[in-house]
Amino acid sequence: MTEYGFTRASDEVIAVRTELADHVVEALRSAGLPTFRDGDSGNPDRSGAVVYIDPDAETASAAVSVGWRCDAGLVQAAVDALASGSPLDPAVRRPGTIGLHMQGALIRILLSAGIIATLENDEMNPEHVLVFGRVSHLPPALRPTFVPPGS
Repeated sequence: MTEYGFTRASDEVIAVRTELADHVVEALRSAGLPTFRDGDSGNPDRSGAVVYIDPDAETASAAVSVGWRCDAGLVQAAVDALASGSPLDPAVRRPGTIGLHMQGALIRILLSAGIIATLENDEMNPEHVLVFGRVSHLPPALRPTFVPPGS
């Protein structure tokens, strides 16, 4: 099946991605972060960690990703500053700066929960986190063996 010229992943593949997204939501919520799947919030202005499932059959990066959505008031302040011709106003950079700071926190939280996550290398979504799976799904030879000092 195609959607906007892209081949959509099979229902079986979408089910696996949905299961991974559910684990991501659970891990971030257990850390105390407001977390929801894209489209599930019922409120497009809801802030927190947003978990995305890519329906594309030929995903260029990861099939699941996470981004941080700032409060709508903060985003509106940035839009207002740009609209008024003040691109150097600190309000313009604030949502992106917060997103980049949250990116590191999201990655560390997911890794501590046994979920493989890394930085997004995309200029369109530089603050997103790519999620590839669970460490427990890796063959034993590929699982990380690093033990932090004091553990």
